[in-house]
Amino acid sequence: MPDILVLYYSNSGSVRELARHIARGVDSVVGMSARVRTVPKVSTVVEATAPAVPDDGPPYVTSTDLSECVGLSMGSPTRFGNMAAPMKYFLDGLGGEWMRGTLAGKPACVFTSTASMHGGQESTLLTMMVPLLHHGMVIVGLPFTEPTLSTTLDGGTPYGASHVAGAAGELPVSDVEKNLAFALGKRLAVIAQKLQA
Repeated sequence: MPDILVLYYSNSGSVRELARHIARGVDSVVGMSARVRTVPKVSTVVEATAPAVPDDGPPYVTSTDLSECVGLSMGSPTRFGNMAAPMKYFLDGLGGEWMRGTLAGKPACVFTSTASMHGGQESTLLTMMVPLLHHGMVIVGLPFTEPTLSTTLDGGTPYGASHVAGAAGELPVSDVEKNLAFALGKRLAVIAQKLQA
């Protein structure tokens, strides 16, 4: 069964929760399956290394995950209007995959979480798209035909699913944010199927 890679980095759990609902959306499309992966934290100590297998949650992403997937959903919390360092570090190491065209022609979408409503959600989503475009990926967004996108008072943008977590990360992912993440995952899987055909 073709896999959509749901790849994320999450610091406090909000992005992980969005990833879960995107994966549910992918899995809702008959004939498609979500493969959930994460990236390790980046250490400020040069000698420090992460264990080969995370203590909990999904496994770390490998180049095999990238070559075997038929689409990619990528998520990161916002850091000053951009993706978090662990995701950027991972992307910066994909020169070989870029040269081989591993991701070229595959559909991709992005998702994020911020502390505040105006914490850089849209700029983060847009800057996450840039390396994916360099890899030749086909960007998938959330159209306004998704009704809750026009009425949400929480997260959610046409550029991708999002969540407003609150200053201390105290706000859970809302039903609207869950629904939009599900819709994005489903849309990505449907488009991946069409591109494969």
